[in-house]
Amino acid sequence: MVVDTSVQPFRVETSQPVLDDLRDRLSHTRFPDEVEGTGWDSGTNLDYMMELVDYWLNRFDWRAREAELNRFAHYRADIDGMGIHFIHERGKGPDPLPIILTHGWPDSFYRYAKIIPMLTDPAAHGGDPADAFDVVVPSMPGYGFSDRPHERGMTSARIAEIWGRLMTDVLGYKRFAAGGGDIGSGVSRFLALGHPGSIIGLHLTDMGFIPLGVDIPDLSENERRYFDAIQQLWTQEGGYNMMQSTKPQTLAYGLNDSPAGLAAWIVEKFRSWSDCGGDIERRFSKDELLTNIMIYWTTETIGSSVRLYYENVHALPLDFLKERIEVPVGMAVFPKDFIPPPREWVERRLNVERWTEMPRGGHFTAMEEPDLFVRDIRGFFRPLRAEYREVLGVSI
Repeated sequence: MVVDTSVQPFRVETSQPVLDDLRDRLSHTRFPDEVEGTGWDSGTNLDYMMELVDYWLNRFDWRAREAELNRFAHYRADIDGMGIHFIHERGKGPDPLPIILTHGWPDSFYRYAKIIPMLTDPAAHGGDPADAFDVVVPSMPGYGFSDRPHERGMTSARIAEIWGRLMTDVLGYKRFAAGGGDIGSGVSRFLALGHPGSIIGLHLTDMGFIPLGVDIPDLSENERRYFDAIQQLWTQEGGYNMMQSTKPQTLAYGLNDSPAGLAAWIVEKFRSWSDCGGDIERRFSKDELLTNIMIYWTTETIGSSVRLYYENVHALPLDFLKERIEVPVGMAVFPKDFIPPPREWVERRLNVERWTEMPRGGHFTAMEEPDLFVRDIRGFFRPLRAEYREVLGVSI
């Protein structure tokens, strides 16, 4: 396939009519009622939503957040007719190692905003310049400032192929590192399966969703308990997944039309999936929550983002579940990230060379615990840098 290697600088700039329309919609929010005393038990709490909408209307400064986002070097490139947005920040140090980091849902490229400076300029953040990375953080198709797919088949495997072209054909990296969490974990694993000669190593924070009904022989007792716990978890937390995997278009009408509805759908996940002890703002400020939400709102990508779930269920090749990834893998396991998998389960499919059980943190790893996250990435890739230079006989 032909890849358009032209790369255009990009800025986050929202037209004023979009913001005026948002203000009008927020000011006319029709809040539902709530059974007294239920808190967050049945979904996003009414008191918190009213507080968040009031903050959004009267104190949140999107223009200031745009300016913060634009401190990064943003670009767009056309790959097989799909416009892809990505951040590309060069490392400050000898031989920076290129790495592509992939986000998930309901976050965005903003998931990695805290750690990009820490990875690119370790000396400025108490680290060794020899640990510097060239960091590439794309927005998946249908998310943020990337194009929205208008044809079937945009699965995690397809995204991995686009990432391979982005890194090699567009940016010119012949070998590179990869990492991700949530959907980004699956994309990164597909990248390693499809391009094992290009991937130096994978750094992951989870194994993603394992489809029910897949035949897995000889499970250990730990693995059996893990799968039983996952099934129990899905009865409590899996409603969003079933909706997004089966009827994403129906869901999109409400979330694309109501900013309060969109915020409620996303915020509840940030609270449930993080290590916040029930207090969401222990982990995320209102500004952080709303910045992520605004990336969905201003681009009208909530519908296309949840459609990825549908495409993965209906078109994702499941043979990868039977294939073992042989490139080196570092697993950073955060205790409140759903249910941490047992090591023996992960090692069935991954060549685990580093296994770190974190003392705290949840699903949104780089946002919640950036210091722990970066320390583990640096530690995992440090020996691989030396091996990589030795194999190639040149600097990265």
